[in-house]
Amino acid sequence: MMRIRQTILIGLFACGGLLSAQAKPTVEIRLNQVGYYPDEEKVVVFEGINAKAKITVTDEQGNVVLQPKVTRQTVSPWSKKKRFIVDVSELKTPGRYCIATKGAEKQFTIGKDVYHDISLASLKFFYLMRTGVPIEKEYAGEYARPVGHADTHVLIHPSAASQGRPAGSVISSPLGWYDAGDYNKYVVNSSFSIGLMLAVYEQNKDYFNRLVANIPESKNATPDILDEMMFNLRWLLTMQDPGDGGVYHKLTTPNFEGFVKPTDCKQPRYVVAKSVTASFDFAAVLAQAARLMKGNRDYVEFCYQATEAAKSAYQWALNHPQAYYRQGEMNKQFQPSVNTGEYGDRFANDERFWAATELYRLTGENAYLQDAIQMKPTKFTTPTWGNVASLGAFSWIAAGDSDMRKQMLQQLKEYSDNLVANVSTSSFQSPYGDKKEDFGWGCLAENCCVAGVALLFADRYIAPNRYRIHALQNADYLLGRNSTGYCYVTGFGDKSPMHPHHRISASDGIEKPFPGMLVGGPNPMQQDNASGDLGYPSSLPDESYVDDERSYASNEIAINWNASLVGLLCWIDALKSQSVVK
Repeated sequence: MMRIRQTILIGLFACGGLLSAQAKPTVEIRLNQVGYYPDEEKVVVFEGINAKAKITVTDEQGNVVLQPKVTRQTVSPWSKKKRFIVDVSELKTPGRYCIATKGAEKQFTIGKDVYHDISLASLKFFYLMRTGVPIEKEYAGEYARPVGHADTHVLIHPSAASQGRPAGSVISSPLGWYDAGDYNKYVVNSSFSIGLMLAVYEQNKDYFNRLVANIPESKNATPDILDEMMFNLRWLLTMQDPGDGGVYHKLTTPNFEGFVKPTDCKQPRYVVAKSVTASFDFAAVLAQAARLMKGNRDYVEFCYQATEAAKSAYQWALNHPQAYYRQGEMNKQFQPSVNTGEYGDRFANDERFWAATELYRLTGENAYLQDAIQMKPTKFTTPTWGNVASLGAFSWIAAGDSDMRKQMLQQLKEYSDNLVANVSTSSFQSPYGDKKEDFGWGCLAENCCVAGVALLFADRYIAPNRYRIHALQNADYLLGRNSTGYCYVTGFGDKSPMHPHHRISASDGIEKPFPGMLVGGPNPMQQDNASGDLGYPSSLPDESYVDDERSYASNEIAINWNASLVGLLCWIDALKSQSVVK
């Protein structure tokens, strides 16, 4: 397994000497703990100083290389903390530095490949989340584990019964990824995760064609990212009822397992109720993958299988427009009751738009085009599992000139311009993090990373070199320039989560969690804290985070969140990295 260079910021050299023995703990320095690119913006945020504070930057030899000034002052909209923005962008020489003022000091690095290891780890995460196969030491190092959840004996739940597959009958539904901190597999979230990563792959094929993640398929002719997507796509194909084309919403145990190893799980596994959203999402991502995998010699039969499966699922969804997944109502009718993640959604026009778009790009059939036109969104929205219209927008933007493409580009421009409008007055010099609605369940992915991906699309197709800086600013926030001082990706920086809500990491006996996992982030709702004993340091929107494995509201991990991390960091790495082969 590739090794993560975790020590790049830690204990490398003594800082410049401004930190006294009586350092005031109220002085804080927030910066990107992974590093900065030589030719990009480098901003550091201070708390607990004044606008005239003496600040120095020293190199590894202790030489003062910069004495930057405060460029502006901000006030938190919630805590009212005063923060001071310091720009050190004139530093362009790769190396390790220390920025210090009286009361605090912090190390940082400048380098040409600073995002490469973390980008690779964000993708390698998906190998570590595989089910139904052993995770081998050759590829996983200390995180190797035996087969868990083979899923070759999966029961048809009464809610999913059909003429050809009555309740209680057995199917095989192996492979795929564990969804999040739990051990279940969900079609809606898997489809979104693959769809987002494939959209980014389509924009950066040369980069991904050369990127080696050290997985069992690395020696074949297919890029590793596509091999990893195929591992989950092969599971998705098993989630379709061959009798009618409908797609089961999820493969699950009745209740969440405890914090035990996969091999210690004992509950039976079921496929549960077909849904319109799962079927449209399935149709979309299978069509997208079939188009991108055309001519692939490692998966020769896949394109035909995926095309037929996508068409069949799309037709089923058209025929069952009200087949929304309603877990509470289902549990009143069928036993056993199911109490795992719902991924409920009572609006399917966005799923239909994405599916029609991908099927039109794959087949060229006019019926799909007309459906896409009918279902097109009126504005660009941040793509999430519950609102996938923008995955369709990304696809139209990539497809070549058309009226639809022009409309999607205009929507994306309005969205992007709105994101960056307030950066110059924000507390952390980023589009993300200054509005209450920025924070909540999965916010670091759904409001920070995915917005960064949208900004990179805007940078490529609307105004080159205008929006990229703002995508990087969101990455800066994610990687340490924020109110908590956490680098929110496990295994990186000098302060990152050690106790994510992740059953494998909690039960494997290894001190460090998987590297490269993005946690959900600050969540002022604190849905997990009814007893009040989780130790949240604050209920303020941007400070409501706790590194505790019990905190599913702020500290869980999930494949869709990591897909957004792959999208943002790998695209930046593709733009900036000097060498992508490990």
